[in-house]
Amino acid sequence: MNPSPPTPTPRVAAVFACYNRRDTALECARRLKAQTRPLDRLIVADNASTDGSAEALRGLGWEALEVLDIGDNLGNAGGIQAAMEHAFAQGLDAVWILDDDSWPRSNALEEMLRSPWRDDVVIHPLQEDPATGRFTWPLQVVAKDGSVSLIHSRDGLSDQPLIRSRGVWTGAMVPKKIRDAAGPVKGELFIRGEDEEYPWRIERAGFATYAVPAAVMDHPGPADLVEWRFLGRRLFLERGLADWKLHYKVRNMVWLKRRQAGAAGALAMALAYAVCVAKVDGPARLPLVWRAFRDGWQGKLGRLAG
Repeated sequence: MNPSPPTPTPRVAAVFACYNRRDTALECARRLKAQTRPLDRLIVADNASTDGSAEALRGLGWEALEVLDIGDNLGNAGGIQAAMEHAFAQGLDAVWILDDDSWPRSNALEEMLRSPWRDDVVIHPLQEDPATGRFTWPLQVVAKDGSVSLIHSRDGLSDQPLIRSRGVWTGAMVPKKIRDAAGPVKGELFIRGEDEEYPWRIERAGFATYAVPAAVMDHPGPADLVEWRFLGRRLFLERGLADWKLHYKVRNMVWLKRRQAGAAGALAMALAYAVCVAKVDGPARLPLVWRAFRDGWQGKLGRLAG
């Protein structure tokens, strides 16, 4: 792919979804309002919150802020899909995907846009857990030879203004050109899957991703993350994850792996998760893994009943 020439500074909309986390959503909006390079828009998808989140956000009196009343709980994937499509329909050039608890430091957007703007790459800040100073999730860094390393903190990064990365969801700034090529976010994944599926689709469409080390975003990491290697695969699992979260995680990864690597890949993924869950949380959770595998294999996406 031939790189696009630099273009003038883009119009950027930050987007995040919220559901009954009023104070968290408010703090995220305040952090975004305080950016040294002002946002053009902030679009928050409210997933039918019942705690007054939408009203409180509107009460900030920020003209750039728009709250979308989704009318139902569509999960993070569905909320981001709605907010992202709304932003592009209004003529924004790029969408900055956030979580309600991912809070960019005040100069993050300014640093991300310091280099000449390119509409054919995804850029993102570093995500740091404020409690540890380490990355919220290990960052996948791509070397010149195409090999990928997992980096856990800024100490492991080279001294470059842009660093080739991959697999980034939270903090990713997606230009409209890339959205048009990769398609919209798949809202049916609900949660715990869009962060793997959409970056994969962007990469498959031929677009690169770069970290901007000068830009940092505070985002709390999982309390008890276990790294597990099995059958040549590297999995990350949070110990004691709630049943519904574990179901979405396994279901969506089996569904995705079947599209990436066929039936054999999906079966291997399911086996790896089964062994990992049994090892980390005990065999009593294996029936849940089986149900999640069955749903993912059969393509039963969307929100779980109940």
